[in-house]
Amino acid sequence: MTTNPADWTGDRVSLTFTDTTAVVRCFNPAQGLMDAQMETELLSVLDQLDGWTAGRVVIITGRDPGMFIRHYNVAVLHQRALAMQAAGKRFSIERPVPPAGIHRFIERVGRSPLVFIAAINGIAMGGGFELALGCDIRVVQDGDFELGLPELNLGLLPGAGGTQQMSRLLGESRAMQLLLTASVLEPSQMVAWGLAAASVPDALAHAVDMAGRIAAVPARACANIKQLVRGASRWSVAEGEAAERTLFCDCMVDPAALPLMQAVGSGERSISSPPAQAGGTLAR
Repeated sequence: MTTNPADWTGDRVSLTFTDTTAVVRCFNPAQGLMDAQMETELLSVLDQLDGWTAGRVVIITGRDPGMFIRHYNVAVLHQRALAMQAAGKRFSIERPVPPAGIHRFIERVGRSPLVFIAAINGIAMGGGFELALGCDIRVVQDGDFELGLPELNLGLLPGAGGTQQMSRLLGESRAMQLLLTASVLEPSQMVAWGLAAASVPDALAHAVDMAGRIAAVPARACANIKQLVRGASRWSVAEGEAAERTLFCDCMVDPAALPLMQAVGSGERSISSPPAQAGGTLAR
């Protein structure tokens, strides 16, 4: 029997485990702002998940009702801006700025074999919205919540992958329109435009149900699908198809897949029927 890591609570983030699913809850009363402490604790969560061999799904949500993560602390950004201006800093894309905590977190989420679901249970703008965009799946709770990337109202732009993710998910024209008008979205728009998989009464409950379905199928196939879908935006069609057929064969030799294929091949089970239990574990 595999033992899960211990539950953990920090000053901005908590982590709890149930079988093959972990739930990460973000909080910062009373405004729900992201700050350097939250970035540090989110990275600490990933360090703890690295040794979780039975893990399959990580759900990220807000601890407090109606609040996912409002946005990054603008007062902190203002102080940083003053310091950079006073130091005469100048920037060029030929000299990239090193990644901060939120950038490293999102990058590691993309590389992880675990499936990350953002259960957006309330307000999510700026860096909070970008954190959700960095997850593999997003579900959003019904409600009168502000969602989106309105950084242009500060004279800024999304700085944690928002321009890139919105372009990939929506296409250039729609991304330009939303970003250049600092549009705030409703949950129904998130679903209609493909930014979220579902708009539901209870985002966390829906994500937990989805996590159970993901955990019921072989781990290797899920990790390979994640790698292929994320790679599609940077590979050529030929490269993507080559990777797909290679990882298809990798799944065929997975011991967890063999009895599932046998059951369908013998007529015991339909291909459309999910397995009764989880198969395999994820290599780290």
